[in-house]
Amino acid sequence: MNIDLHHLNAFLSAARHRNFTRAAKALDISQPSFTVQIRKLETELGVRLLDRNTRSVQLTRVGRDLFPVLERLVGELQSLLATTKESSEKRIGRVSISALPSLAATILPPLLARLKTEHPGVSVHLKEAPAKRVIDMVRDEETDFGLGWVKEKTREIKVTPLFTDRMAAIFKQGSPLENLKTVTLRELVCFPLILTDRDSSVCALVDDAIHSLGAAVLPAWETTYMSTALALVGAGLGVAVLPAIVLEMEARRDLRALPIEKPNLDRRIGLIQKRGRTLSPAAEVLFRACLRDARPQGLSASLSQLAPSPGTRSGRDVARAPRGTRY
Repeated sequence: MNIDLHHLNAFLSAARHRNFTRAAKALDISQPSFTVQIRKLETELGVRLLDRNTRSVQLTRVGRDLFPVLERLVGELQSLLATTKESSEKRIGRVSISALPSLAATILPPLLARLKTEHPGVSVHLKEAPAKRVIDMVRDEETDFGLGWVKEKTREIKVTPLFTDRMAAIFKQGSPLENLKTVTLRELVCFPLILTDRDSSVCALVDDAIHSLGAAVLPAWETTYMSTALALVGAGLGVAVLPAIVLEMEARRDLRALPIEKPNLDRRIGLIQKRGRTLSPAAEVLFRACLRDARPQGLSASLSQLAPSPGTRSGRDVARAPRGTRY
């Protein structure tokens, strides 16, 4: 059946105006072209829809039954097409993004504030999740794309790199670590460690690094949320291994950070997409904003200060922390 929207609009116009001349004029086409469209529609359907003579046009019984249904369907279709076009031209719509909690709490808020100013028609649903869950939500199309870390690449997932997220030793002011410029992981395991739980990408990264040293270390404390880990550090209960960027999450002057070396603990943060899927216009706007702005802005200077440079290691050894020492 070869029926297009022009044929349907011609029938609806004829039904409303009951006159071919007025109906053709309403559609801004010539009357001969209008008549051809009506004839093609009736031919395709195999039934007469209109009884017409030189004076008037009347709907047949089939035409009367068809008119209200077509009027509703064509109206809905035209509304949908207009909304889609507006979405493409003005970049409006709803976007869903999954992100690591540390990034959702630090990098994304100022980025989303700028997006709201530049594209007020774009609304964002932000879903915080551990690294594996971020990937799962993208793969299962629960979110349009993700912001996180992919440990192992797969054929289903495409990653656009953004920046390197460096792990640091977070400790309380007054700790034996305070006078150091860097600390090795082997030195760090002598202290009570505060780590995020086994579902987190940070824990996986630290575990792999510790195992590479031939060591087996149980954390003194495990938490689900990084904010809780910071609170435990602030209470003097140990040293946390967390992304350095988390210090932006809470304005705490009593906490310090040291870069960890030998081995360096880094994770490559990127934008995660499902291969073969095209982003909506609104999602494309947010994706491009992330490409442009999703970097550790306020922390960039302090991160460079944390980065070890040749000759910064002091000559002393770090001994096991004395029993009862608070950090």
